[in-house]
Formats: sequence, C-alpha cells, structure tokens
Amino acid sequence: MKSKGKLFIISGPSGSGKSTLLAEVLEKLDNDYFSVSVTTREPRPGEIDGVNYHFKTRAEFEKMIANGEFLEYTEYAGNYYGTPAEPIMRKLEEGKDIFLDIEVVGALQVRKKIPEAVLIFAIPPSFAELERRLRKRSTESEQKIRERLETAKWEYKQAGAYDYIVVIDKPGDACREILAIVTAEQCKVSRREHLLREV
Repeated sequence: MKSKGKLFIISGPSGSGKSTLLAEVLEKLDNDYFSVSVTTREPRPGEIDGVNYHFKTRAEFEKMIANGEFLEYTEYAGNYYGTPAEPIMRKLEEGKDIFLDIEVVGALQVRKKIPEAVLIFAIPPSFAELERRLRKRSTESEQKIRERLETAKWEYKQAGAYDYIVVIDKPGDACREILAIVTAEQCKVSRREHLLREV
C-alpha cells in the first residue's frame, strides 16, 4: 500500500523569486500537484480562473470560511486569499506530493493543522539583494517598497519555524536544493515503512 503524499510549503519575502523557483521545480516533478488558491481580488491581465487563482466574490469567500473549507486564509490589502482544504487532503490520500506557495502567516496556520507539512523558507543571498530585486521591478512606490522590506524583516524572524532555508542565487541551484529536500523526505522511514511490512 502506497504511503500518503507530503505537503511542501514554500514561503519567502516579496521579491525573493520564490514563485519563479516553484514553477521551475514543478517542471522537474511529474507526480506533484500545485494547489491553486482562492481570492476575492480582480483577475490581472492574462490570469485564468482555476489556473492562477479561483476568483470568488467576497460573499462566496465568506461562505467558504463559514463552511470551514479553508486550510488557511488571510485578508491582505482589502482582499481575501485562501487555500481550499478538500483538494489538498484528497491528493495527499492519493499519495501525491503537494506544493503551496503561501506567505508566512498562512504557512504557520497550515503547520498547526498538518504538523508533518514540510516548510521551506526561500530567500536571496542577502537582505541587500532582496532590496535590489524589489527596486529593480520598478513597479511600486518608494513607500510600498519600504513596507515590503519591513514585512520581510518580520518574515525573516519567523524562519526558525521552518524546516529548511533555500537560497535563491545562481540559476538552478535553488531548484536542485528543493529537489534534494523532496528526495530526502520521500526516503524517510515513515514514507517507506509499507515496504517493510512485506517481510
């Protein structure tokens, strides 16, 4: 009998490059599932409902909260964001590994509900590099950049609650580190003890 899948959560400050990293990781894995979050914000140009997000009205989202349908949720900048629980629990039971790209508060909420989840904190090689990447985007005001950097300082202080830290520096290195973490987790006795029962 196959063991349950493993839930991997990747968090990191805005501008760290974690979303690009996760896309690279998922390209290399074939039995893995990326959980699509639910949000009340408006779709951005090019975003597809059910692919980038499940887009819901505020009333629909609050009904989902009332029904206990979220593994975690938060309100940020006037919009709700949440991770639906049912598809994740179903995929884990099917033996699939699942990846979530969520912020620190959400990750810690999930850890309370699924203690065996693997938490990975993704950061640039230095805080100065994080600031450089945020400024290079040239999409936000100075005030917004400062707010993001203050949030990042708080997020860095929560990294001790994570299992691994991955540094996003040279192309490919961070992806290889995450693939190594996935392999190590798959080799744990708890995931392969079903092989011992055949003896």
